[in-house]
Amino acid sequence: MHKSILFGLATVALFSAPVQADTLEDVKKAGMLKCGVSTGLAGFSQKDEKGSWSGLDVDVCRGVAAAVLGDASKVTYKPLTAKERFTALQSGEIDILSRNTTWTHTRDTSLGLNFAGTIYYDGTGFMVSKKLGVKSALELDGAAACIQAGTSTELAIADYFRENNMKYKVVTFDTSDQTRTGLESGRCDFLVSDQSQLYALRIGLKDPAGAIVLPEVISKEPLGPVVRQGDDKWFNITKWVVNASIEGEFQGVTSENADELAKSGKPGQKRLLGTEGDLGEKLGLSKDWALNVIKQVGNYSESFERNVGQDSPLKIKRGLNAQWNNGGILYSPAMR
Repeated sequence: MHKSILFGLATVALFSAPVQADTLEDVKKAGMLKCGVSTGLAGFSQKDEKGSWSGLDVDVCRGVAAAVLGDASKVTYKPLTAKERFTALQSGEIDILSRNTTWTHTRDTSLGLNFAGTIYYDGTGFMVSKKLGVKSALELDGAAACIQAGTSTELAIADYFRENNMKYKVVTFDTSDQTRTGLESGRCDFLVSDQSQLYALRIGLKDPAGAIVLPEVISKEPLGPVVRQGDDKWFNITKWVVNASIEGEFQGVTSENADELAKSGKPGQKRLLGTEGDLGEKLGLSKDWALNVIKQVGNYSESFERNVGQDSPLKIKRGLNAQWNNGGILYSPAMR
């Protein structure tokens, strides 16, 4: 090929390449974080009658705002359905997606997105009415399933029924609330979703005691926040905010004692809280970024118990989401 043609192609490639994003500067300039959440899921992201958002996913948004802006309240929440969520992030409508979203190979490699860690280890399960008289998912051959469209649940259930030589009918809905209504109204025989979501949806039934979650867990569903690819600085910030919350619990740092431990704590606690070392500088943040996260939002245990655990209506046990040294698999890389 002629040199001039090669030069021309190189020039086109150079000027057509996307400009490196700088979400951190955009958020600082706006003075507000734009966060995509669910349209309403108890324990993860829900809005009360006063318009205030809360939940495990919401706490990720609040943590990032605390780290970047010094104020966990500086968040604008964008409710999104499962079908809308990735487009909203790709288009720049939101800065971060924190919406009970499963980390999968396809999503991580083909959508131009990065998963910034796992905040809840989950799995696909089944909820049925007690009146159905079913005690196992293996008894659901030929039954109708309520499923939320655009979720990883669709493939998980397809695989499970195929592997067990069973058939099922699909009734799809746009939102999780609609799947619950579908089950209640008899449009389907069972509801399939992440187990955490099943517990959240059950407490919204007119008769929660009339429904049971079956014992089978048929897939791995690690849930966590998502950001756009091409902005490593923002990816690192989101990832390490999640890790700071997890490490805070491991180090015994809480919203109540964070200020005191920043002054008189152990070396690891002081590094985390910014009174020793330069972890903040390496992220392009202030020294007290993690102190702000834990002081304003709490460590992982505080967030878990408040939103989905024993201090919440869901009463979910820690299980896999306990720390690695306490029977679970929750683990932060070393913060040093």
